[in-house]
Amino acid sequence: MAINLLTAKNVSKNYTNKVLLDDVDFSIDAGTKTGVIGINGTGKSTLLKLISGQDEVDEGSIIKGNSVYISYLPQNPEFPEDTTIIEYVLSENVKGHDKTTAKEKKYEIEGEAKIILNKLGFLDITQKVSELSGGQRKKAALCACLLSGSDILLLDEPTNHLDNAMSEWLQEYLAAYKGALVMVTHDRYFLDLVCDRIVEIDKGKIYTYETNYEGYLELKAERIASALSTQDKHANILRKEIAWMQRGARARSTKQKAHIQRYEALRDEKKVEFDQDIEINALSSRLGKKTIELYGISKSYGDKDLFKDFTFTFTRDDRVGVLGPNGCGKSTLIKTIIGRVEPDSGHIEIGDTVKIGYYAQESTSMDENMRVIDYVKDTAEFIRTSDGLVSASKMCEKFLFGDTLQYNKIGNLSGGERRRLYLLKVLMEAPNVLILDEPTNDLDIQTLCILEDYLDTFPGIVITVSHDRYFLDRVVRRMLTFDGLGNVTLYNGSYTDFFKEHEEDVFGNVRAAGDTVPESNKSQSAEPKPRSESNNTRGQHQLKFSYKEQKEYETIEQDIADIEDKISETDNNILAAASDFVKLNELTGQKEELEAQHEALLERYLYLEELAEKIRNGGV
Repeated sequence: MAINLLTAKNVSKNYTNKVLLDDVDFSIDAGTKTGVIGINGTGKSTLLKLISGQDEVDEGSIIKGNSVYISYLPQNPEFPEDTTIIEYVLSENVKGHDKTTAKEKKYEIEGEAKIILNKLGFLDITQKVSELSGGQRKKAALCACLLSGSDILLLDEPTNHLDNAMSEWLQEYLAAYKGALVMVTHDRYFLDLVCDRIVEIDKGKIYTYETNYEGYLELKAERIASALSTQDKHANILRKEIAWMQRGARARSTKQKAHIQRYEALRDEKKVEFDQDIEINALSSRLGKKTIELYGISKSYGDKDLFKDFTFTFTRDDRVGVLGPNGCGKSTLIKTIIGRVEPDSGHIEIGDTVKIGYYAQESTSMDENMRVIDYVKDTAEFIRTSDGLVSASKMCEKFLFGDTLQYNKIGNLSGGERRRLYLLKVLMEAPNVLILDEPTNDLDIQTLCILEDYLDTFPGIVITVSHDRYFLDRVVRRMLTFDGLGNVTLYNGSYTDFFKEHEEDVFGNVRAAGDTVPESNKSQSAEPKPRSESNNTRGQHQLKFSYKEQKEYETIEQDIADIEDKISETDNNILAAASDFVKLNELTGQKEELEAQHEALLERYLYLEELAEKIRNGGV
């Protein structure tokens, strides 16, 4: 039996006027590896802050064992400025120890700290933290967390700023980690190969799936299909209930009051809400025969060669990934292509019709007082697609900015929502060459899926620097690979193909992985065929009930009321048996059978009532 480490009960949390978590339950058991997913701004990071104690719930409670130790990697960790990298990592792991045990602890973990820092690309571990970039600081904080030996390890976007080799290494490390892991990440290979549980935050609610990412996709499709099927079934019953109400029951007894309440409950039932698949058929500005041509370009900083004598021509429908270790010159190559950096030698020729859309890795400045819709309209009121003109508002909806969010100020958006908005602005420029520098950092999985689908129909060139292995496999057909020594090589094929060929010499002995997204068909509930009775005869016989129909008509409303009582009683029994899965299964089956009987009785009631009305009107 799994040991429970932490339990959250009836937790609610609001941010300004937005409900992030609404009366949710959540638990962490020893050894579980949980991936937390959801669109940006839904409360993923907030959930980690609540678990870590960095933030407090508005309602509900979070209870953990007294001896349970939690280590937390936030998106933007804070650092003491006057310390070195190695000093920071060691000091983070001896907090609360006295001098003697602190010294022993430092000695114990120093060797492993140096190994992990090396794996994360730190060559000089005596460098001051104040000299590090934001990405390097995040990696140093990640190292400190991994060394903590905590019972619960909380990681918020741990793969951001890691190159592909580091991601492969971290994947193996976390797969073997003995403690419980809760991780917010958009890396779908991580979710598939590391996690055994997926927690999805959607519209304030938490949905838990005891499986990896591939299993989650299947189970979520089933959940949506089941919810829609139930909704269709309820709509069908409601149609009959409305007919029942319009005809009027013959006796308004206490039993019929329950029937009326059931009708009202069905009438007022909230519709199932889910994010529908979005299709955007992209069109770009016309791209002529001449595109982007690089001739013998070189760039160095000090004695470090980033790329040397590099020649390359992009074809009109190219899908090119740029791959290599951090600091090798990938972003510099991109900035050289768009003219922000001058090459030391060589030259670049760009066709007259080329229109570049550039999504930068660095955060762009936004007017926080500007509304979302105005930020997009500032670029274009409409974008032309193969389906015709699409308005800025409609494009906002497609990129998960609904009616209310469109009129929010940018200052109220989360960091991930701002990145999504920035991506939308780039696409609204209708470029015919898209250059994406680390587009997957800070974007949620749903936005990535929208972007990937968009790129499927984009009739131009796509050049992307990315450490997201799934994204590279999904989007690119060939890659420019940097070796860190100034050499850039073209590889024709996917990331996984490249990895399989180079795993020993480039990444070390770690496994490559694929991922599949199962297709699911929406369940449809069959519309029951109304029972018909033929009363046509050769003669003009008076229409009347048969003996059996007369007896049935006299008792059917009571029969309906009795079934409803049984359904209500079964509902109460289900609530009482919540922890007894065998009993719960049995009761659920009983309820389904009773509901089927209830629907059949309603169908029969409508027929008998129609027949009675014809008889009253002297029907023949």
